[in-house]
Formats: sequence, C-alpha cells, structure tokens
Amino acid sequence: MLIGELSRSTGVTTRLLRYYEEQELLVPQRDSNGYRRYDDQAPERVRRIRTLLDTGLPTRSIRELLPCATDAGIQSCDRTRSVLDANLTRLDRQISELTRRRAALIELPLA
Repeated sequence: MLIGELSRSTGVTTRLLRYYEEQELLVPQRDSNGYRRYDDQAPERVRRIRTLLDTGLPTRSIRELLPCATDAGIQSCDRTRSVLDANLTRLDRQISELTRRRAALIELPLA
C-alpha cells in the first residue's frame, strides 16, 4: 500500500508516517519511481507505535520495543525490562518535579 492509503487506514498523517520512517519505526520498500510501499502489517505497526507513543515513550525507546510488541502487549525480550524501567524512572522524576512546582505555586503569597 502507498503512504496515502496507510494514512487513510490508520488516521495518521503522511507527515507523521514519514517521521516514523526517519525514526526507523517504519521501513517501507521503495518502488522504481521512489514511492513508498508498505506491507500488509504496516497498519498494525502504526497502531502499535501510536499506543506506545500514548504512554509517553520516546521514539528511541519505541524503536527498541517494537520487535517485542504483539497484539497482547510487550513480550519479554533482551532489553524490554531495562527500557521500560528507564522510562518509568524518567516519568517518576518528572512527576516529582511537577509535584514540587505545584507545591511552590500553591505557596506563592498573594498580595
């Protein structure tokens, strides 16, 4: 399928699909005329990418996890646990910082 067909079937813009290609999340074949051609599994792969992006994972982590992604979730592969743990640690730091900022904002004196 061509990029426009993949875009229509997934609801993801062609611009984002090209970005996923730049990030090595999608790897289309190229026709002789240079057009991108995606295989039949591409729509499911795009849905998995979107699901993982919705969790807040960066594309570099998604690139590592995609080979382990199935319809049932993420299978345990070589680096699955370390990638997930690193991202949980990152999120915990962000939550802590946001909590600190929230408390500081609440404590601001009003004149």
